[in-house]
Amino acid sequence: MDYLKIFAPATVANVSCGFDSLGFAVDAVGDEMTFTKTAEKGVKITNITGADLTYNVDENAAGAVVKKMLNEANANFGIELTIHKGFSPGSGLGSSAASAAGAAFGANQFLGSPFSELELTKFAMFGEEVACGTQIADNVAAAIYGGFVLVRSYNPLEIIKLPVPLALRVVAIHPQIPIKTKDAREVLPIKIALKDAVTQWANVGGLISGLYTDNYNLISNSLVDIIVEPVRKEFIPFFDDVKNSALKAGALGAGISGSGPTIFALCKGDEIAEKVYKSIEESYKNTGIDFEMFVSKVNPKGIKILK
Repeated sequence: MDYLKIFAPATVANVSCGFDSLGFAVDAVGDEMTFTKTAEKGVKITNITGADLTYNVDENAAGAVVKKMLNEANANFGIELTIHKGFSPGSGLGSSAASAAGAAFGANQFLGSPFSELELTKFAMFGEEVACGTQIADNVAAAIYGGFVLVRSYNPLEIIKLPVPLALRVVAIHPQIPIKTKDAREVLPIKIALKDAVTQWANVGGLISGLYTDNYNLISNSLVDIIVEPVRKEFIPFFDDVKNSALKAGALGAGISGSGPTIFALCKGDEIAEKVYKSIEESYKNTGIDFEMFVSKVNPKGIKILK
């Protein structure tokens, strides 16, 4: 193999009740990346489009991952890399995760696929650390495994792939405002009441049970975040308007994707998803804030080879 082109999906993390532990991949939005084998060892990023990112391999999430993997495998070749960002960094849709996960997948293909999905997740987590200072797994695991994932443990790392009901759809709106992950983390409560903790982990259990049993009512009842969303929604103008409009149009639930500002809504079926899309669009069009939207199936396989 001398050339590879892939699609690395955007991801929704936290999924309301599952802060830093739940995520899923989307099908409609993501990055396209190419990998070309070179006789000269090392990694070079030759083109980046769609976002203003560094070409410095050691400071770029994708470049750093490829370099680390080639070094660990003692590869006798190099890789030239191109990245087309299909969505904006800072959107709350796992931008750096798509780059890092895609890089891990692509490098693994060139090496003959010696690394497991769990090992690829660890490499991609290194890319997340390069990009944002923390080795978080929920976005990169969702991109690599596809579908819904649960980060059951970080030490040791354990990723559980969850089933996805066939009719599940996601509608998302990305208000064009900046939110720094650092700022979004600084507002998180240091201590929480035991009753709130019980409610939150019961919702996580309910959501997972609903995914396994195709119980859309249970999924809906479990998509509730009483710990993180109340403090983070203050960063997102008109958040409550969007959420309420989604729920009134029939969404199972709605919440903040990652650190925001993207707001996601899960729906049952295409017809309801279309209604939710139109309702959210109507609620935001007169706010004076530019926005982008998409509707998508949950991506069951994660990263895809294009050619």
